[in-house]
Amino acid sequence: MPSVKAKLDKEKFKQVLHYVVDSCRNKENIGKVALFKLLYFSDFNFYEIHEKSITNETYIKLPKGPAPEHFETLVDEMVKEGKIKRINRTFMGRKQFALMSLQTPDLSKLSATEIKMIDSVICLLSNMNATQVSEYSHGDMPWKATEDMKNIDYELVFYRSDLYSVRGSDAD
Repeated sequence: MPSVKAKLDKEKFKQVLHYVVDSCRNKENIGKVALFKLLYFSDFNFYEIHEKSITNETYIKLPKGPAPEHFETLVDEMVKEGKIKRINRTFMGRKQFALMSLQTPDLSKLSATEIKMIDSVICLLSNMNATQVSEYSHGDMPWKATEDMKNIDYELVFYRSDLYSVRGSDAD
């Protein structure tokens, strides 16, 4: 069970997701797997610095890396709200599930500090394809220390190697 006891902030998660989708709108490499990692690193990097998550989402250890537990449900809500739409496309010869922003994201629940962290994660990871970003996530201590299909504990960020640690970085 994650150390973060706070309940998922659904609206905030949807704002973060919408912001990431909109920010990566010109990047054909950003499909569902890459989105999962952008969301994970946004929440976990923020937690490492501020000792709280942006969204309080629970992330599960899957074979391709961490995945947000409520992703599909919240994407369904956002599609119904007309904020995003699902698209299926081919990238590097593989079928890819992706999202497209249909309107300017509402950022009213996000602080400037949270947006700065999300931007730093987008800058670091958004040029990677699904395989590259998955491999990168497999080196992060919270993912490494978690059993398959179990919830990833946010507290494990405090055991990150220098390669993954964001304490003292420009993102904080």
